[in-house]
Amino acid sequence: MRVTGSHVSRLHAEITMADGVCTLRDAGSSFGTFVNGERTTEGVLVHGDRIRLGDSPDTEIVFLTGDDPPSARQSAVAAANELRHMAGLLEGLRALGSGRVLDDVLAIVLDSAIDITGAERGFVMLANREGQLEFTLARMRGRVTLSGRGFETSRKIPETVFATGREMIVEDLRDGGLADAHGGTVALGIRHVLCSPLRLVRYVDREDQRPADSTIGVMYLDSRERGPLQSAAARSALETLSAEAAIAIENARLYREAIENAKVEQELRVAAAIQRALLPPASRTGSYFRAAAASIPCRSVGGDFFDYVDLADGRVGWILGDVAGKGPPAALLAAAAIGMFGAEAAHHASAAEVMLRLNRGIFRRGIQGRFITAFYAVLSPDGALTYANAGHNPPVLVSSSGPRRLDTSGLILGVFEHATFDEARVQLAAGDVIVAFSDGVTEALNAAGEEFTDERLLAAIDAAGGTAPDLLLDAVVGAVRGFCGDATQSDDVTVVVVRYDGES
Repeated sequence: MRVTGSHVSRLHAEITMADGVCTLRDAGSSFGTFVNGERTTEGVLVHGDRIRLGDSPDTEIVFLTGDDPPSARQSAVAAANELRHMAGLLEGLRALGSGRVLDDVLAIVLDSAIDITGAERGFVMLANREGQLEFTLARMRGRVTLSGRGFETSRKIPETVFATGREMIVEDLRDGGLADAHGGTVALGIRHVLCSPLRLVRYVDREDQRPADSTIGVMYLDSRERGPLQSAAARSALETLSAEAAIAIENARLYREAIENAKVEQELRVAAAIQRALLPPASRTGSYFRAAAASIPCRSVGGDFFDYVDLADGRVGWILGDVAGKGPPAALLAAAAIGMFGAEAAHHASAAEVMLRLNRGIFRRGIQGRFITAFYAVLSPDGALTYANAGHNPPVLVSSSGPRRLDTSGLILGVFEHATFDEARVQLAAGDVIVAFSDGVTEALNAAGEEFTDERLLAAIDAAGGTAPDLLLDAVVGAVRGFCGDATQSDDVTVVVVRYDGES
């Protein structure tokens, strides 16, 4: 009999018959002779044996001696193979049921797939948030982890399987123009590839309850020998494993994300506690003034800040600042600004000089895209108020003659190294009140997207009348909250109220 094939030698094997017994002998072939998937050099044939020359499926021959059913030995071999595949599948599924950590789940999946199919190596690629495949884990026989560099293969096969969602089998990497793309793999003697999609089935909330499929990644297996990867039983077991593996991998990934989110939330809670500790007490009382302040971040931590400073000559100063942006980056810069303010304000009497030094300190840190607006004022026991403004909302001075804005010019902090700041002066009378605020007050949004505005702020101040600073503070914050209703807070809200009570 003449059989052709790239792995069939010219004189590959022979079958001889003596005394009614048929014997198969390999004739020193290059790629071996297989009976029922096992390589052999010589053996007795029985009815139903499947002979394969080399590792090509096209060279398989079924040995029949008549119409009798396959022998007990043949049936036993087939049954043993089925049991081996089933045992590997059950072991893998049982392990997946207890897997929680993603890396452990992936290792279980690959080890089980290699055991079931008899592959030599395997890897898993998972889709990232952008839908692109990323190399995740590679293993080989013996439960050995391989590095990404140590697993040489092209991305063509896994990318195709991921895009189509269909299993792909390559019988020989040297055929079909794949040799160039898989040169490193072919050089290792790897020929045969099985790549399976990891398809996650979810049931969506609709009447027919049809499953919605999504491919979350691929599992790639390869081997020098074709037989194991092409076994129908192995592929069936692998299909079942892949379906369960997709669920286990997704659950493990969600579990990891939940742990990471919980860690981030804990860190933010700690950061919020630290930030609150950095701010001074909300109420401050002196012999000639009373003050109250509140800062409400729109996230766990915010970029607004305020602080007081007692000067050596008996005056008191206070600052209200707003860092551009929100969240942890803004909070870190706010903390730095509070530290710089405490150091500079205690040694410089001029409000403009303090702003100048704050600007230089922030500029030298070179934080890209970050700046600060701020208002700083110094009040004397005799009611003299000097102040400087660095691009901040002008505060409101409420006196017997009505409210007015404390306007003065100045650039924002941290952008221009040689920025200058004007200093203004106003004389307060007993009972006069200064209300400083961040733009999160006047620009607060309600559910309809409307802003709170300066007009509503002035109305809230006027409605509160000549009350104590803490009551006026509560009135302003309450007005903002009442206006916004159930709308999500869009910016940090900070208010500082200082009343001059006159010299005692």
